[in-house]
Amino acid sequence: MTTLASGTDTLTRDALTVLQPGFTGTTAPDWLLRRLGEGLASVGLFGRNITSPGQLSALTAQLRAERDDVLVAIDEEGGDVTRLEVRTGSSFPGNHALGAVDDVELTREVAHELGRRLAACGVNLNWAPSADVNSNPRNPVIGVRSFGADTELAARHTAAYVTGLQSAGVAACTKHFPGHGDTAVDSHHALPRIDVPADVLTDRDLTPFRAAIAAGSRAVMSAHILVPALDPDRPATLSRRILTGLLRGELGYDGLIVTDGMEMRAIAGTYGIERGSVLAVAAGADAICVGGGLADDATVRRLRDALVAAVRAGELPEERLAEAADRVRALAGWASTAGRAPEEPRGSEIGLHAARRALRVTAAPGLGSPETFTPLTEPPYVAALTPVANIAVGDETPWGIAAELVHLLPGTVTGSFSAEDGKEENGEAADGNESAAGDSAGRAALQAAGARRIVAVVRDEHRHPWMASALDTLLAARPDTIVVEMGVPQAVPRGALHIATHGAARVCGRAAAEVIAGL
Repeated sequence: MTTLASGTDTLTRDALTVLQPGFTGTTAPDWLLRRLGEGLASVGLFGRNITSPGQLSALTAQLRAERDDVLVAIDEEGGDVTRLEVRTGSSFPGNHALGAVDDVELTREVAHELGRRLAACGVNLNWAPSADVNSNPRNPVIGVRSFGADTELAARHTAAYVTGLQSAGVAACTKHFPGHGDTAVDSHHALPRIDVPADVLTDRDLTPFRAAIAAGSRAVMSAHILVPALDPDRPATLSRRILTGLLRGELGYDGLIVTDGMEMRAIAGTYGIERGSVLAVAAGADAICVGGGLADDATVRRLRDALVAAVRAGELPEERLAEAADRVRALAGWASTAGRAPEEPRGSEIGLHAARRALRVTAAPGLGSPETFTPLTEPPYVAALTPVANIAVGDETPWGIAAELVHLLPGTVTGSFSAEDGKEENGEAADGNESAAGDSAGRAALQAAGARRIVAVVRDEHRHPWMASALDTLLAARPDTIVVEMGVPQAVPRGALHIATHGAARVCGRAAAEVIAGL
């Protein structure tokens, strides 16, 4: 087993143990290895740390050479949120696509194969799945990361995902407790508030977490949201009523409680990361996730010292910190013994198979059925109406169908159009006028397409008025336009052919491209 460096007292070791920091680079920096020797027990990985499966395996081996039971965590949901394939797009559809298929065995198989790939690279804790019920269609941060708006559907697929992932030897971390689905604010930027009665929360939002707990989820991640019906004063991550009273007491959960990223503005902008971390552990959290933005030794030292100082000042009971550290070590022990069977992949195409099944294809009225659609034989123009990506998804990961159509219809050309492009063209006239900006973007796409058939790709059309306006312009001039919706298909289907993929993973783009090309 790991031998901790001498000279580190128990209190300091426990403070380090409850941290899950990130770092920059594709190899472990000296400061991180040194902290592992002093008691740090977890490391979080992000897209910036990964270039290939081989490199990731070497990185995790480097970490384990310093501490053999280290928890190596990652935010790998599949679908739109991928770190393992951040530069190419995911080989697995996300939760919304799996919910659209509604085959729990398929969800379990996809999660198992994703877990198998993570385990093969040395990752043993996945900050997934999202158990949030996407009850607010205008949610800017959950959306396709949710299995859907139906509570029971979300519950059964959450349980299947947890089972599949953990059968591969990777601990699941079900998120974002007590449910981030009914928000219209992204907690990366501000503190969301959910104003619904407690009975609605119990029946709607907590049900998938009960299912995850029953399935044996090894970890649960808290949400940075204010839920006055549960605690009018503190966001869930900092609330003893929610973490200890509700999650531990009423729901009977005894596994690891992990916070969402403490540098998110919902916490950092209100409490600060040091005080926020102390309050989170005092409330019942066992592990402090930090490193998506703040990823250096100074941050680790700040949080370690804040926890130690809080114990010495009587603000944080020492036994609470020790209990949290013990839970981290217990999960590390499970992960190091769960291992992974030396098995062959159950099917490298399971992700594409799932993405194909998730498609919903609708033909325009009067143009027959999807079955009578005449596939394209000439390369089209792909107009990607591109919204600003949320921080969870990031802007590094490619999305759309152009790259896949290029393979199937060589010569395909693409262009990206945004609300900002339209505002720049119209100047002050479009400032604050999304309809004018969208019309401008649509006209620009028409000009760029020329005589080519147009494939318009959108992402959450219902949340972006400029995008709907751009489609209006495109369809008025070119009613034969094919529309591919790669977000939540809330808007009424339109276009000569409308394809809803329920997510923007690479395999979702491939599945849609196959329909367009007639494969």
